Amino acid sequence: MHIVKQLRYFVEVKFNSSGQIQVNGDEIIIAIKSEPKHGKANKELIRKTSDFFGVSENSVRIISGLTSRKKIIEIQRI
Repeated sequence: MHIVKQLRYFVEVKFNSSGQIQVNGDEIIIAIKSEPKHGKANKELIRKTSDFFGVSENSVRIISGLTSRKKIIEIQRI
């Protein structure tokens, strides 16, 4: 039996080319290169976050703030 651990983070998105991710407790500041059009920035956020935490993209979900720079995400880990 697998135990799933859910982590929630408050995310602030900055649009620049540095590509940095900073994690401080339950807050993440992430630099996104993609334009915030047609969900491209959200897809990049999910990809970068999943790479950073070593989980699949399906394990990262934006809970609120789809159209905002401030988001809440959930990461599921086994």
